Amino acid sequence: MSTLIRQVFQQCREKKRPVFVAFITAGYPEPEDCVDILLGLEEGGADIIELGVPFTDPLADGPVIQESSNVALEHNVDIPQCLSFVSQARARGLKAPVIFMGYYNPILSYGEEKIAEDCKKVGINGFIVVDLPPEECDNLREICTRYGLSYVPLIAPSTTDSRIKHLTHFSDSFIYVVSRLGTTGFRDNVDKGLPNLISRIRKYTDIPLAVGFGVTTREHYKKVALHAEGVVIGSKIIKVLKEAEKGKRAESIKTYVSQVCGLSERNQLEGNNENANKSPTLQSNERNFGTFDENESTKPIISARFGEFGGQYVPEALFDCIQELEKAFVLAKDDPKFWEEFRSYYDYMGRESQLQFANRLTDHVGGAKIWLKREDLNHTGSHKINNAIGQALLAKRIGKKRIIAETGAGQHGVATATVCAKFGFECVIYMGSEDVRRQALNVFRMRLLGAKVVSVDSGSKTLKDAINEAMRDWVTNVNDTHYLVGSAIGPHPFPTLVREFQSVIGKEARKQMLQKAGKLPDVVIACVGGGSNAIGSFYPFINDQNVKLIGVEAGGDGIDTEFHSATLSAGTPGVLHGTRTYLLQDDKGQIKSTHSISAGLDYPGVGPEHAWLKNTGRAEYSAVTDKEALIGFRKLSELEGIIPALESSHAIYQALITAQKMRKDQDILICLSGRGDKDVQTVAEFLPKYGPSIGWDLRF
Repeated sequence: MSTLIRQVFQQCREKKRPVFVAFITAGYPEPEDCVDILLGLEEGGADIIELGVPFTDPLADGPVIQESSNVALEHNVDIPQCLSFVSQARARGLKAPVIFMGYYNPILSYGEEKIAEDCKKVGINGFIVVDLPPEECDNLREICTRYGLSYVPLIAPSTTDSRIKHLTHFSDSFIYVVSRLGTTGFRDNVDKGLPNLISRIRKYTDIPLAVGFGVTTREHYKKVALHAEGVVIGSKIIKVLKEAEKGKRAESIKTYVSQVCGLSERNQLEGNNENANKSPTLQSNERNFGTFDENESTKPIISARFGEFGGQYVPEALFDCIQELEKAFVLAKDDPKFWEEFRSYYDYMGRESQLQFANRLTDHVGGAKIWLKREDLNHTGSHKINNAIGQALLAKRIGKKRIIAETGAGQHGVATATVCAKFGFECVIYMGSEDVRRQALNVFRMRLLGAKVVSVDSGSKTLKDAINEAMRDWVTNVNDTHYLVGSAIGPHPFPTLVREFQSVIGKEARKQMLQKAGKLPDVVIACVGGGSNAIGSFYPFINDQNVKLIGVEAGGDGIDTEFHSATLSAGTPGVLHGTRTYLLQDDKGQIKSTHSISAGLDYPGVGPEHAWLKNTGRAEYSAVTDKEALIGFRKLSELEGIIPALESSHAIYQALITAQKMRKDQDILICLSGRGDKDVQTVAEFLPKYGPSIGWDLRF
């Protein structure tokens, strides 16, 4: 298994030529072609084959491979079928090692032990898991070792020397070297920094290196071969398959592969590859780990977990960046001067926000008293400014000059554009094209503030896809760019630092309730998409066991349908966007499309701290439908003269239902997370559908 991979590198070394590693997406362009393509790759000169396991949300892949993955998923290609492709190819004589390459969630869903067992049975030799760095893969690596499978680590140009030293201890066959920052795809030239990157790695190991990302032509292949023992090509192979005539795809790929690796010229190439003589012979059973130094471990400074949830499931190119961010955050969190600077912007932000007793809403319900924490009065119209200011100050400390962000409802985009204008950062906002349409006012506001708004047309064209595209930008521009994540989601430290900045909501509300009501609230209610306003409201009350915490998700058309975003109510644990949390996914680990009347709640995941609060029972989570959210929207507008965001309207409806069951001497605190002027057009669009059933005849 892993032994065979080492033998291939050894044999190619003896022949004085590089190992050719070829990538294809399983089942692309059509499943019936896959076995023939695998055989065609080997016949054309591929020494090792990476078989891409399709995934809905590939963070480090460019448009060519992402499209191939989408096409394969349309053909229902899954892990069992990927295993079948290899089994059939082995039966027809395929000898080359095959490595599964992909993302962690489908593997996690299938089962790590089961996939290792099944891979060994059919003749798959190892794994490259793009978003599973060594720090998160102890279990999978241990399983791979038991089954004789290889776990292949990655090193990127952004990887520091200390981390390179750390990573070299995890290779049992070869190391995949990402030649340049960015996603997979075509490039005009081999990166000029490749020789330096290779020399940096060579200071710590003589394990074979295979270089990928952007290798396309025969000339590229020869240049890479001067520096590394292996050459990886993927996107170009996918493009050749796309353009090949049906029935001739295997032959077309064989022709391309043979040309790019110079199959007919190999004897000549073998005599000229000076690099091949630089590494010592590696015996088939040798694991060149060297001496492992625990001090080189890159464990987080503060806990990255909330129980079983959280973590840092990111491509290697981002790992040092999030470590840098964590260090800056830890230093800032303990630095009184940082918080003094943060509070110096309170006048700009509109803090502290008001706590208002909703007397007419309370009288209408006839139960518990209802209080509103007025985050809608903040500058930019929502709670998002709290986190945006905090992260902007961190980015300034680190020295980043460019900020990117994702947005759904547009409020985080507006807040990010606002702080970038205030601090002088370049600003790029990613937004799903469906959200661009339904939040046109906020898009215009962002542009007025000087931000570039990028409309994302992939997937469901909503928040999930905006996050995917922002992550790809970050992978490409990690050296000068800070990703200002808008919710309590993503890899550590984002869930913790976003909660820290948003907990100003709960801290203020706690003090204000004691002043105005003379007691703590009996219930705190907030809407939950990713969950930043909710965790900011909940966190200061977590140790107050008499305070009930209720998070309200987007029930859409109902959680018994496919059209909702109620992740905690209807989801299962998995890994997406760098964190382990609850997800809306199918039984194969593919991420489902979501729906909500509110763009800001239209997300298939949730912050990992909320997942932990659910599992421990400290917080409860309910789902409110689109129709019910409109009732909440209407009641607050007509009874209190406050037009709320549709996100907040979910929490308002839940509060109405909860208050009816409580005594009049009890209190409910609602985080009114945003104002609703951005949503007026959306409400108008949905009234013909829901207005008659809720008795709301609002004609324009």
